[in-house]
Amino acid sequence: MERKKLVLVGNGMAGVRCIEEILKIDAEAFDITVFGSEPHPNYNRILLSTVLQGDTSIQDITLNEMSWYEENNIKLYTGETVIKIDPDQQLLFTDLGKEVFYDQLILATGSQPFMLPIPGADKEGVTAFRDIKDCETMIAAAQNYKKAVVIGGGLLGLEAARGLINLGMKVDVVHLTGQLMDRQLDLVASDLLKKELESQGMNFLLEKQTEEIFGGKRAEGLRFKDGSTVDADLVVMAVGIKPNVQLAKDSGIPVNRGIVVDDYLQTEIPNVYAVGECAEHREMVYGLVAPLYEQGKILAERITGLKNRKYEGSVISTQLKVSGVDVFSAGQFMESEHTKAIKIHDDVEGIYKKIVFQNNKVIGAVLFGDIQDGPRLLKMILEKVDVSDLPKIAVLATPSEDTAESAVVSMPASEVVCGCNGVSKGEICEAIVTQDLKTVDQVRDCTNASRSCGGCKPVVAELLEYTLGDDFDYSEQKEAICSCTTLSREEVIEEIRTKDLKFVKEVMHVLDWKEKEGCSKCRPALNYYLGMINPAQYEDESASRFVNERLHANIQKDGTYSVVPRMYGGVTTAEDLRKIANVAEAYNVPMIKLTGGQRIDLLGVKKEDLPNVWADLDMPSGYAYAKSLRTVKTCVGEQFCRFGTQDSTQMGIDLEKKFERLNTPHKIKMSVSACPRNCAESGIKDLGIVGVDGGWELYVGGNGGTHLRAGDLLCTVQTKEEVITMAAAFLQYYRETANYLERTSKWIERVGLEHVREVLFDEESRSQLVERIEEALVYTQDPWKEIIESKETREKLFESLKV
Repeated sequence: MERKKLVLVGNGMAGVRCIEEILKIDAEAFDITVFGSEPHPNYNRILLSTVLQGDTSIQDITLNEMSWYEENNIKLYTGETVIKIDPDQQLLFTDLGKEVFYDQLILATGSQPFMLPIPGADKEGVTAFRDIKDCETMIAAAQNYKKAVVIGGGLLGLEAARGLINLGMKVDVVHLTGQLMDRQLDLVASDLLKKELESQGMNFLLEKQTEEIFGGKRAEGLRFKDGSTVDADLVVMAVGIKPNVQLAKDSGIPVNRGIVVDDYLQTEIPNVYAVGECAEHREMVYGLVAPLYEQGKILAERITGLKNRKYEGSVISTQLKVSGVDVFSAGQFMESEHTKAIKIHDDVEGIYKKIVFQNNKVIGAVLFGDIQDGPRLLKMILEKVDVSDLPKIAVLATPSEDTAESAVVSMPASEVVCGCNGVSKGEICEAIVTQDLKTVDQVRDCTNASRSCGGCKPVVAELLEYTLGDDFDYSEQKEAICSCTTLSREEVIEEIRTKDLKFVKEVMHVLDWKEKEGCSKCRPALNYYLGMINPAQYEDESASRFVNERLHANIQKDGTYSVVPRMYGGVTTAEDLRKIANVAEAYNVPMIKLTGGQRIDLLGVKKEDLPNVWADLDMPSGYAYAKSLRTVKTCVGEQFCRFGTQDSTQMGIDLEKKFERLNTPHKIKMSVSACPRNCAESGIKDLGIVGVDGGWELYVGGNGGTHLRAGDLLCTVQTKEEVITMAAAFLQYYRETANYLERTSKWIERVGLEHVREVLFDEESRSQLVERIEEALVYTQDPWKEIIESKETREKLFESLKV
């Protein structure tokens, strides 16, 4: 039988999930074509905020790699937009001139950000926060500007604000009402959230209506209706979304607020369906992922003829982590004259719980700070449980240890466990049994549960234990380094050592990688582990590194690069300053900027000019692009400062010269302050050193970036030699035991400060760690110098490589 032609317009989460469900039911039923306006494969839009905040990369949030489309014989056209549909001829037309016939057509055009129609909205420096391009725009702006305003105090606006703060910007959040996240939280929970976010550095301008964005070519600030103003170099609009219905409207497909569909997600036009944020069902448009995935499953069943299950609509529930704060809401949580509510407010612990009742049934709930009751309350709302015989306060009571097991046992099979990917308990349990799954990672790869934010991992683990019973093995519950393998970091390293593996592809082949070429997550990790294990013999594979590390410079949004030469301890000379000035003039460098790490950044260097720039500078690489020691920030110390107790500048220079070019799991930042006034910010560095009378304090695991964390006091020593020895042992133990791309702040929290102390304070183990790091340091080379001296490397990286 000839396959029918199925076309999906929109390469987003809802549409592609529907295609995944169709493939599960009948992989041979259709020839599938997908059009996506963005130049990317399908990615998790929910996690864009984590990219902005620096937690993940674009590659990490990709849901379906290009290889997935190829393996499933799906024709994918990225960067191409469908502009017209002819329903009579069943043809569609694209902006690049394609004309495609369809038997069945799914519209999953998603939504568009709503941009306020105010004067100045078209200026440079004004952006939405909706896709990868917006994310890149904001990251680029943060490199050149310092003052941002986010319009919109909903979830997206707060996530954008958190990300911009992490990027070093000062951020004001403007909101029309006096209540943040007013669609998800009541006033009490909103006020609690506001206080928490203010402590994180956000400033709120509530009950403000933006009248215009003023400035020249670029935005310079906002003027409000009450006449007040606020300065801004970057304006982010996060005031809502609207269904993207223009294609349907232009093609004669009925639209209201969204594309109108029936209970089978079918439009009024034969063979044309709509799913996701663009679809309007029973006058409702859904923006949360769980309802959209539910729609996708029902449409897949309908379009393959499997069954005629109807979509009845969804009860909206939201379980979120807003800048590290857990919140949950479901159903009708706002009170009225027809409802009663029970509230618990623990101001000391920052916990708030409210349940709303009507006719002896739970109809809504809001939780803040402690959300473990969320799934149970949602179940009560969905099932309309009668609580007439219960004391109402008992509804909030957390089950005792004796009854805790019943949480997953009593959970209905239809209950969604993974809200991000719309995976139910029943689907997880069925997959565990039929596919012989043993670990959370295997469940993730098979069902998508826990694939996105990971918040449901504990429930998935409980379901594994519940389903497998005595066959459940705690020792098997490990995290694989990526989806290409089931092996954990520790197992991969052990296999490399015992089998004496030498190359990245050799590791993949011998250890039976699922993806023979690996992925963007495992290739750089394997490259690091091989070099860490065998520094004397391993030859670094630049092809396995990210582009910045391959080219030893940071790529900018316009395709140019930044060059940051090494300035040991932030100290420079007149001669080096002249070199930098001469290079900037000779190569027309558009911006020269001082960095927070006390160095000079040359921004806007052309790729082909990089080797010559490095040669003319004749200075070491500053490694501003690498998973390595970036800088050692210093204060002026006892040499000039009247408060200084130690020579912090020389200590910083010695540390930087000692450990420069050392490969580490993630970037490392150090600083040395000459006294407890901490002018060099030693308390929030990976390794911070503070001078005190008669010695030095060493602080570890600090982070001034994505998640602000004060460093922990590791120890106090007396001499410079002891500082360097302890620093060497600490760095080597981090190198050997951290996961690739795990910052010291996360590593310390995972392994524990006391454990690190036990290892480092033991004289024998400390000596061995220092010995191993000394061996690794012997084989480091300055990459700029190496490229200048190697014609072959220059040709490979700067003539043949395309990035």
